[in-house]
Amino acid sequence: MSSAEEDIPHLEAHSSEEWQRIVSALYRVHRLMGAITDLGTLLSRIAEESRRVAHAEASSVMLFDAETNELYFRVALGESGEQEALKRSVRLKLGQGIAGTTAQTRSSIVVQNAQDDPRFFPGADTVIQFRTRSLLAVPMIDRDTLVGVLEVVNKIGEDAFSGLDLRVMEIFSSLAATAVTNARLIEERIQNERLAMVGQAVTTLSHHTKNIVTGLTSSAELIDMGLQGGNLEVLKRGWPVFKRSTKRISNFVQDMLSFSKARAPHREACDVCSVVREAQETFAELFVRKHVELRVDTSGVRGPAWLDPEAMDRALLNLLINAAEAAPEGAGRISLKARTSDEGVLEIDVSDNGPGVPEDCRDRIFEPFFSTKGSQGTGLGLAVTRKIAREHGGDVTVLQGPEGGALFRMALPARKPVEKDTLEI
Repeated sequence: MSSAEEDIPHLEAHSSEEWQRIVSALYRVHRLMGAITDLGTLLSRIAEESRRVAHAEASSVMLFDAETNELYFRVALGESGEQEALKRSVRLKLGQGIAGTTAQTRSSIVVQNAQDDPRFFPGADTVIQFRTRSLLAVPMIDRDTLVGVLEVVNKIGEDAFSGLDLRVMEIFSSLAATAVTNARLIEERIQNERLAMVGQAVTTLSHHTKNIVTGLTSSAELIDMGLQGGNLEVLKRGWPVFKRSTKRISNFVQDMLSFSKARAPHREACDVCSVVREAQETFAELFVRKHVELRVDTSGVRGPAWLDPEAMDRALLNLLINAAEAAPEGAGRISLKARTSDEGVLEIDVSDNGPGVPEDCRDRIFEPFFSTKGSQGTGLGLAVTRKIAREHGGDVTVLQGPEGGALFRMALPARKPVEKDTLEI
């Protein structure tokens, strides 16, 4: 059979209205390329514009699967939902049917009477109970790589597709090919980034878990030795390590649970001083063991704050742990100051006299699994703290502390939230 150039006449004379309609369609497709990032939506819109401009009953986009050397329907417009779903199950080998021949030869094909064309593959029509009369198929090629085939089927009101239909479809196929290639590159990059993040997360969490388990195992062995020999001194040495390890793994699990899902705060009127005191008491042993001085000042707090006490305890613990690990052992100083502003904002500052946060790390310090502590940290604590603050409608920022270390400031709305559906009489 002859090629598209031989099957149809060259560009015929067309009215200015028809040219305007085609130019408008091209303009819309170009705008879609930048406005729509979802590949399926973009290809559907390109197929729809192709059908409208070519005055066709149906249109479709078939993509090329390089692994199987087959074409498969990605978009099929003009059929019912059930027909489209059935059509998506059809796959064509290179050289099979008009679309397969178009892909194999990488040249456009116009068929005026599909039923009499030996290249026509009736299988798709049989599946969806559709009758193809005329057909225009153009290859989708990007940088010499076959991407797929764009088709329009059954010219409305005329016997054959025109030379202008062919030219417009070739432009649309080029745009569709570029869209598919770009989308695949983006998907590949996202997949690689996700895999890298998963690998980093697994490595970090596994290493941290291993450190905790090592502490548990060692202390358990000491406790076992003390019990078997009736040696109280050995028991006393092993028990504090065991307690610290169980506390560490408990905090680790709580951080993972807090970070893994969105959680609306269960607000209630909280005594901020009590919340701070409980967090202080929880890690009193850590501060004593590291010889770290903790100074607490809640004199600037006015009245209760409407917060989730459990979430706030988690956030404060993470800030205190972070400060204690940063402070120099034997000469560490941590300051916790809480105050209520005139605007009804609760501000809690936790600062230390450690090395501080490097300027180039401040934008990343709240990212999950990012840690400046090497194997000593999971990179979850500060991420969880910011998540909790933002769930309360506030935030956490990092500044330089008064003693040169880091200062983490958590700002939260303290006033009772206004019930939107409640009317005051």
